[in-house]
Amino acid sequence: MIDYKDQLKLQSYLDGELAESDSREVADWLARNPEAAALKTELDQTRKALSGFEDGIKLPESREFYWSKIRREIQRQEAPAPPRPSEPWLYRLRRFLVPATGLAVVGLLVLTVTRDTGSFDASVETALEDSGAFTYHDDTAGATLVWLSYPADNEIPDDDDLNSVD
Repeated sequence: MIDYKDQLKLQSYLDGELAESDSREVADWLARNPEAAALKTELDQTRKALSGFEDGIKLPESREFYWSKIRREIQRQEAPAPPRPSEPWLYRLRRFLVPATGLAVVGLLVLTVTRDTGSFDASVETALEDSGAFTYHDDTAGATLVWLSYPADNEIPDDDDLNSVD
């Protein structure tokens, strides 16, 4: 098994980036190690397979501009969104009050339009002849009045009732 450091040294040898003494040392190592020679053969074949591939690709703009666009897009995606400032409580309350006010106005309009504005219609009724109570209904004003009179006009209170505390 060839370690990572030796693989990098072999790649540098194939790219022609080693000094002459290091280059001779790698050539000797390749002659002695069949696994290293097999790796060199595989890297040579990969290089030959990929050599003509990049020539057919042309970018519509310069290489620097193309990569700067990619870099800007990466930075834009990595940039955190700015924190939203907290809203005062009055603005949050306004979100509720505006629709509620609209509903109240619509409700008042419906009540005003559907309200009966006909003739005066009032009635008085009493439950018992001498109960001392009567009820007054006024449909146009939507009011009901119950009048209780105590003691009843025809009833005379006992002296005991006036002096006792219940």
